[in-house]
Amino acid sequence: MAGKVPAAPKEQATSDPEVRIDDWREFAPLALPPILVAALDNFREHGYHGTSVRDVARQAEVSLPMIYYRYGNKQGLLVALLESAMGEVLRRARLADTEAEGRVLDRFAQVVECIVLHMTHRAATAALDAELRYLEPENRKKYAALRKELEQLLLETVEEGVTQGLFEVDRAPDTTRALLGMCQAVSGWYRMDGSLTPEDIADRYVAIALRTVGARVRPVPRVRAK
Repeated sequence: MAGKVPAAPKEQATSDPEVRIDDWREFAPLALPPILVAALDNFREHGYHGTSVRDVARQAEVSLPMIYYRYGNKQGLLVALLESAMGEVLRRARLADTEAEGRVLDRFAQVVECIVLHMTHRAATAALDAELRYLEPENRKKYAALRKELEQLLLETVEEGVTQGLFEVDRAPDTTRALLGMCQAVSGWYRMDGSLTPEDIADRYVAIALRTVGARVRPVPRVRAK
């Protein structure tokens, strides 16, 4: 009979060191601990309910007690992946917003660009957002708060654009949620071997977003480095 599984420590893998981001447009290969790589692979292939902790342990070549010790349970694996992905896009979005130096058109365009780039470069983890329905109430509440931060950042740019007479929007909160839903959907269909690069897709979605908010002027197009 297996021995008692040690209780999970207070500091679980969700507190793994954050990867430093100097340029919000640059994406290094996704770096996750082996256990989370295995969890991500299994969740993508079999879904949350179709994955067992034993499946993850087998692929990661670790013991079951090791997973329980670090992540508590299967729910902990999903939470770690979701919070890691949302934490990264939030950090990038804040950088994109700050880089615009208060210019509302640039703020709006860059935050949208940033989100779409994340949905392509990080499609594997971004697509896990669909599994949030399986989160327990407290975990769902914490994750929803992170999503709300991203929504609020974009909403502020939309409202400021309306105030400055640059955007024509009847209901800024509804428009913002529609834009985020549009961007989020990219992770569901994007393929690395497709004909469009992440940058191509981001450019197209920024144009769509600007039309959605009724932008009367457009930001100066960014010249990409050759």
